[in-house]
Amino acid sequence: MHRDTTGRMAAGQANFLLALLLSLASSALSQDDFYSFTAKDIKGKTVLLDKYRGKVSLVVNVASECGYTDGHYRELVRLQDHLAPTKHFNVLAFPCNQFGGQEPMGNSAIAQFAKSMYKANFPMFSKIDVVGREAHPAYKYLAESTQAPPTWNFWKYLVDPNGKVITAWPPHNAVVDIWSKVESAVNRARWDKGQRSTEL
Repeated sequence: MHRDTTGRMAAGQANFLLALLLSLASSALSQDDFYSFTAKDIKGKTVLLDKYRGKVSLVVNVASECGYTDGHYRELVRLQDHLAPTKHFNVLAFPCNQFGGQEPMGNSAIAQFAKSMYKANFPMFSKIDVVGREAHPAYKYLAESTQAPPTWNFWKYLVDPNGKVITAWPPHNAVVDIWSKVESAVNRARWDKGQRSTEL
């Protein structure tokens, strides 16, 4: 009888601890946002993503040797040119070699490629994993928030000024296809900041 009571108590304590851990994990996830993480820029310097808080970001895992490379880089540069003057938008590019081995270069070569071929005008970060056990924590957050982890190069996540993900698009959605939704998010950010000027 005593052993039975002790067993029930132990089981109850185990269930309580499990519930507590699940609650803490859920709370931690709910408190996180994309801008709460750090990342290394293309030169290896640690960057607090919080520096982009208050702006809309289009987060993209880029690659230099993909069939989507040319179209996406050209359109991402054009989008950055169009929206950067609002001071409420950035493309944030994260090179990745996990899909088809299509980003084999090192960081300095990636930066040179993006600048020389496309005049890349947006922040670029060091090469990372975006899926799997070694995925960067910011990308784990993007995947968990949307239940849409990247499955190829040029997966695009639209992040609001508070670091929450608005939506995600796979690479077959060209930048031109999502242009109006990105503009709408930027217009909302401008309005929230008191910019009552004409919409883009």
